Parts: sequence; structure tokens; C-alpha cells
Amino acid sequence: MNYINYNFIQDLLGELTMKKYMILISIVLVLGSGCSKNKYEDGFYFAAEDSFSESGYKYVAMLEVEDGQIVDAVWNGAYIEGGPDKVTRSASGQYGMLARGGARSEWDEQAALAEEFLLKTQDPTAVKYTDEEGHTDDISGVSIHVKEFFILADKALKAGPTKRGPYIDGAYHAEEPEFAANGWKYFVDITVLGGNIVAVSWDGINKEGGDLKKTRSKNGEYVMVEGGTPWHVQAEAVQNNIIKTQDPTKITYIDDAGHTDDITGVSIHVIEFYELAEKALERARR
Repeated sequence: MNYINYNFIQDLLGELTMKKYMILISIVLVLGSGCSKNKYEDGFYFAAEDSFSESGYKYVAMLEVEDGQIVDAVWNGAYIEGGPDKVTRSASGQYGMLARGGARSEWDEQAALAEEFLLKTQDPTAVKYTDEEGHTDDISGVSIHVKEFFILADKALKAGPTKRGPYIDGAYHAEEPEFAANGWKYFVDITVLGGNIVAVSWDGINKEGGDLKKTRSKNGEYVMVEGGTPWHVQAEAVQNNIIKTQDPTKITYIDDAGHTDDITGVSIHVIEFYELAEKALERARR
């Protein structure tokens, strides 16, 4: 007579169940690992600060994602007066952190180390700060505050991929060929990053020399109308408008002198600015 060993069968079933369980766990871990390696949507990411700091700079972060991974990261800044970006100014010695003393290396070199840290960690929230200004001990060789970069990188990734702007990155300048009858000659400086206009400066040179028009307006030397909005304040509103529209042709004039109702608080004629901006950006068209 054959007897069935029930204990043996239970042990066998238990062993098979455990093997299936371990296999299932392995599959979950593999899938989870795969997800962590492909955490971002492929494309170009861009974020810029809303305003310029007291130092005169406005930072931007630009990222490229391929196969779910950040493969390129750029931290840069635009100066309030337009012209070359911060990386270019630093690399050429114009920014001059080393010359001023106390810096380990130039700003562009330290910014590159912060970019490398993001590429390594793949997480803009992984960095730890040692103070409210945003310095860190996590990145060897970096003494500058890096919080602006990682905050912008996080903002860009949360916003999702976007298209590059219509312009070629760089600094663009245009000025009137001659002085007008009122003694002023206008010029415009524009900074483009990520294909977007991020900084614009409109100012004027007087044929008699001396300070620029903005400076004269700020110190009260140039007064248009008693009690009216100063010229430099209106010029800033015009500059902000083109950063908003990203197009110097998106302006409507109400008379031949070049006044407009498109910009709140602006009563000065603005045609000189928009014509110069359009001329400056001719070389920036893709």
C-alpha cells in the first residue's frame, strides 16, 4: 500500500511559492530600477529668474534630456545692461572674480562644476546648502552660491520640455548712425539665451558727451515733464515688454512720431527702440 507524504508535498509547494515570490520581487526591482533611470521626458528644458538681482544679473538654467537622463546642463546669467552673458564675461576675464580676490577660480569654472554635479546626481534637489545664500560643501572646488542654478533646474524639469526660442544665443547691439536734432543717439543691447530674449537695454548717448540718458534721468539731470514718469522708468517698461513678447515687430504705433498705447505707463515715443531692436536681432534669426 502506497502512503502519501503530505509533509513533503507541503514543503515542496512552500518552496515553489517562495521561489515565485522571489522572482516577482526581482521583476519589481528591475522595473523600478528602469523607471529610476528614465525619470524625465526627453527634450529641452529652460527656466529663467523673473527679475535681476542687486548684482545686476538674472540667471537661467538650460537642460537637455535624452533617454530619460539629463545629458547636458548649462547655468548662465544675463546682465541688466545686456551684452555678453555671464559665462562669456567670466571666461574672458571681464567678470574677474580672481582679480577681485577671495575666489578659488573664475565664476564660469565653478558653474561648470555645479553643472557636473547635476549630471552625476540627476536630481536638482540632491544638493545640501550650508547657509541661506545657497553655498554648499557638496561640490569640491565651488565657493560661489549655487542655489539659483539648482532651483531653476528643478523649476525647468517640473515645467516639462519646451522649444528653444527663435533666436541664436549671443549678445546683439545696434545704434543709430547719427545724433538726432535733440542731441541724442539711441542704442540697444540684447542678450539671448536658450533662443529667448532675456535681457534688453535701451539707452542714449549725448553729442556733448557726459553720462548716458538713463543715468541723467535717474539723477534728475534729464527731466521731461515736471511731475511726469522719468524717462528711465518708461524705458524699463519698454524693455520688459519686448522680453514678454519676444518680438520687436509686435508693437502698434498711434502716430508718426512712434508713440504707442500697447505699454501701460509709457508716453514717450518708442519707435527708435523697436527699430533698433529689430535691426540688432537680424543677425540672431535662425
